[in-house]
Amino acid sequence: MGRDDLTNDEWARLAPLLPKSGGRGGRWSDHRTVINGILFRIRTGVPWWDLPNRFGSWKTAYERHRRWSADGTWDRTVQAVQAGADARGQIDWSMVSVDSTSCRAHQHAAGAPRRTPRVPKRRSTPRQHRPDEGLGRSRGGLTSKTHLAGEGGLRPLSLLITPGQWGDSPQPIPVLERIRVKRLGGGHPRTRPDHLGGDNRRYLRRRQIKHTIPEPKDQRANRRRRGSRGGRPAGFDKERYKRRNEVERTINRLKRFRAVATRYDKRAYVFHGTVTAASLRLWLSP
Repeated sequence: MGRDDLTNDEWARLAPLLPKSGGRGGRWSDHRTVINGILFRIRTGVPWWDLPNRFGSWKTAYERHRRWSADGTWDRTVQAVQAGADARGQIDWSMVSVDSTSCRAHQHAAGAPRRTPRVPKRRSTPRQHRPDEGLGRSRGGLTSKTHLAGEGGLRPLSLLITPGQWGDSPQPIPVLERIRVKRLGGGHPRTRPDHLGGDNRRYLRRRQIKHTIPEPKDQRANRRRRGSRGGRPAGFDKERYKRRNEVERTINRLKRFRAVATRYDKRAYVFHGTVTAASLRLWLSP
């Protein structure tokens, strides 16, 4: 077993969640070997055709990663692992924060044709298929941005890929709305944390989510100047806000995967699958 390959315990948790058939009556070849190859490529950032021979054909690894990114298999697998972790009480809902990180796009990530990728007819096209391919030009060149909600255990609950020049302010809402941790006993999935470190007070009040948001000095002075018309002071727990660094540490863990820190994938849906597979690796790790 190579360094950072799936252990027997991790594989035992993952294997029942994977699709058994590749469609048209065929069966997939050894999932464990192929997934180890995919994770090796994401961790090291090597070109697909440079995968070591112990992982089998690089074309098999690439095609399975591309297909699972397109049909949502990676997303469903992460959701299933999250559901199991939540049932065991291993998700820290006490403080969830939203943040983003930028990554430079490699020259091989540019130039994708503006068309919708072909996916199996039996499943709908996920929403991450986009005409701009999640690439934006800034002073540093082509970049992509990953927005995510991180729980207290330093693992992503949801993520979103946008072009690098897009602002952070509008993104927490779609990121939070992607949090859907299913309950193994049935019922509605959990979508709300106990507490959130982020922004957008109006949205958080509407969803009845407690939040810890620092108030700028000018806003605080203006509220005091207005007296009773200024409303109640916003509660701010300094000790709780110190946990804001947890989402930054989650991002650091994700960017240890070189194919996440630097985008090599042309298509936005494949890069979304790359980041999701890296998140899956974090959820499986002890």
